[in-house]
Amino acid sequence: MCKKGVKFIYHSVTVFIVTLFFSCESNFKDIQKINFSEFIPTGDADTINMKYTDSGVVKSILKSPKMLDYGSVNYPFTEFPKGIDLILMNKDGSTNFVKANYAISFKNTNIIDLQGNVQLISSNNEILSTEQLFYDQSAEWFFTEKKFTFTNEKGITKGNGIDFNKNFTRVKFKNVYAEADQIN
Repeated sequence: MCKKGVKFIYHSVTVFIVTLFFSCESNFKDIQKINFSEFIPTGDADTINMKYTDSGVVKSILKSPKMLDYGSVNYPFTEFPKGIDLILMNKDGSTNFVKANYAISFKNTNIIDLQGNVQLISSNNEILSTEQLFYDQSAEWFFTEKKFTFTNEKGITKGNGIDFNKNFTRVKFKNVYAEADQIN
């Protein structure tokens, strides 16, 4: 009887531990669900046409087929997953055009990250093409460390890394590896 009693206690303890284990697993998953915060946008807009003005003067126009606003996360940002068309107005009345397949604007830093077939066309018909370009809205300054092609009346310049102001009046090339002669 002693052996049967030990086996019964052994089996009872095993069943209890297994039951406890599975019940803890279920509780653990419930706790994970409680701590999980869904990463969903607080705003969702289709076909936007935003105008940024300062003192009644239009500074830029942003058009995009889709905008997602993540304003309630720790590091708020706005995403444009279907790309943007951006028009930047200069003080002299001229305009520059920026186009990208994707963009994300970080609210705390005022940096816009433009990605995928980024093209900037200045009012002087200078053209910059790259795969990624950052725009610092506060400083009105563009920069990238990626490969670029820059075309102006002097020719075509290719390299890795460029930064310039929004008017293309101050351009700094980095790691230039190809320059073409005058365009005819």
